[in-house]
Amino acid sequence: MSAPALVLVAHGTRSTRGVQMIAALAEAVAAEAGAPRVRTAFVDVLGPSPAEVLRDLDSEAAVLVPAFLASGYHVYQDVPREVAESGHRAVTVTPAMGPDAALARVMVLRLRAAGWRRGDAVVLAAAGSSDARARGDVRRAAGLLAEQLRVPVRIAYVATGTPRVPEVVAELRAAGAERVVVASYLLAHGLFHQRLHEAGADAVAEPIGVHPAVVRLILARYRAGVRELAEVR
Repeated sequence: MSAPALVLVAHGTRSTRGVQMIAALAEAVAAEAGAPRVRTAFVDVLGPSPAEVLRDLDSEAAVLVPAFLASGYHVYQDVPREVAESGHRAVTVTPAMGPDAALARVMVLRLRAAGWRRGDAVVLAAAGSSDARARGDVRRAAGLLAEQLRVPVRIAYVATGTPRVPEVVAELRAAGAERVVVASYLLAHGLFHQRLHEAGADAVAEPIGVHPAVVRLILARYRAGVRELAEVR
């Protein structure tokens, strides 16, 4: 029996660069030795949707890995609804990618590449959510990043929730910070990441994007999903 397919479920973006980054991430996962067949689906902005991908897989077993850095509406509502609408019976959904220490380590690399140095104030910038569970995930992500950097990390949001990124950057400057650097707690390029460059910080790190640690994290989620699928079948 062939291994279940891995369906990487992302948010979706109108940014060509962002779409290319998600595609590159899926290709990197598929390129790993012994990796399963990888399909990509989106819950918003563009398609195919998870339900469409699952229907296309027909009776082939599948593990859905939500490529989200925090679990809010899309993870708790959209993904389960899409699975139900597909009618697919041999599928399991794993926990979201984040928060995870592996992602924190990648953010440190992105910060250093952006010019972060000890003494800089750090802001973790997340998309934001009205879901308290997602905000809790962001707090955990900030804690993991603070542990890696061994400096305080402030949280700010790009789209939903407060405080917003420009507000926190301004507060840190008013408190005496000579330099403020933003850690992008976003998976890929798009409108939200573009807004970070307009927040008044001295430097903005790249999104988490494609990295071997991210690939390993996705595959770890997938393998746990395969074990769960085997237990219920």
